[in-house]
Amino acid sequence: MATLTATKIASLDRSKQHGKYADGLGLYFVVPNKGHSYWSYRYTVHGKRREMTLGKYPFMGLADARGELLLKKRELLNGLDPLVARKREAWSGIETMDHLFEEWFANDIKPRLKHPNIPARLYRKEMKPVIGDMRIEQVTARDVREVLQRVKLSGRPSIANDVLMYMKQLFRHAVKLDLTLNNPAAAFGTNDAGGIEKSRDRALSLAEIREATKVFRKHMDRFGMDNYIAVCLYLVLGVRKTELTEAPWTELDLVKAEWEIPDERVKKGKGIVIPLPSQAVEWFHMLKARSFGSDYVLPARRGSNRPFIGGDTINRAINKMFGIEQGRKRPGPNLMGDIEHFTVHDLRRTFRSQVSALGFSGAVGERAINHSLKGVEGIYDRYDYYEERRQAHQKVADVIEPLVRLGMN
Repeated sequence: MATLTATKIASLDRSKQHGKYADGLGLYFVVPNKGHSYWSYRYTVHGKRREMTLGKYPFMGLADARGELLLKKRELLNGLDPLVARKREAWSGIETMDHLFEEWFANDIKPRLKHPNIPARLYRKEMKPVIGDMRIEQVTARDVREVLQRVKLSGRPSIANDVLMYMKQLFRHAVKLDLTLNNPAAAFGTNDAGGIEKSRDRALSLAEIREATKVFRKHMDRFGMDNYIAVCLYLVLGVRKTELTEAPWTELDLVKAEWEIPDERVKKGKGIVIPLPSQAVEWFHMLKARSFGSDYVLPARRGSNRPFIGGDTINRAINKMFGIEQGRKRPGPNLMGDIEHFTVHDLRRTFRSQVSALGFSGAVGERAINHSLKGVEGIYDRYDYYEERRQAHQKVADVIEPLVRLGMN
């Protein structure tokens, strides 16, 4: 039975009367001859008497000491000597979620994944602000829910699903390393995150491109010229979102009108050399002038740890025009009228649709967006369709440029 009170402990500490004062269940308040008073836990394991320090007073009060005692007793019930557990923590240096992530990234994610920057970005942007400083064993299902709720409120359901997937993997790694006994993300499913994702088939018509870009130009002070040029490039090049947002100038040869994206920057498949239409060359020159000597086509804005803009920057700019809620900010008015909402990936699909509409074969269209050909054709057809792709990009750009009214009028 507990015998100590907060008042009695404070009195003992002030008196400096050397001794050990029992609170019950193996918990002691120790007043030493010199130094701070502290809490001690005495227990028996494998027939041997052991003792460990729990924390110093007044930094650890009575309630906290009793709580720490229960954690140590739980370790004992699970067959683990608390002193051994403490030594293991010291050996590994893995105590907080930030420590856990860095270990997981270095020893699992980086060697295994082609694009380890994706889970790294999701951890540092979405998880770290909520749980990064927490000790691993202190993270609960409520903390997991808070991470997911914040992403959901930002209007990014697919990102919420990705965050949940990587949180589950991260805690499984902690269980594997014997750093925690449970996975607090395990009970959550897709419905708790972004919901079941439906395959999108959205592609903009030429009329929609004309009207949407007209709105963007009218509100350029809100949408941003760099974002607008990026939208135009997505429409005529069909590249993936981060292939443009993270592109360094070293990949582009504007004299030869080529953009060589290496293997390591392609989400799926292999790298590709994209023949640039004349309009895209001019638009890249516009971005070059606006990048103010940066090594990247779309350099980071404001204060940022990365040298290029975030992968969601263009989508957020588009969402803003639709009046879609951004994080915890109140949504603005829908400036897009009756135009159906679209994303950057829908611009890629729009480019692919235009390639077909202009009479190019499916093989040319698939290679233009750097998809591998499927089936037997993919096995035997190693032709890269470079010249056909060059013609396709140029013809699509000739159709798109008058609609977006950027540069070449």
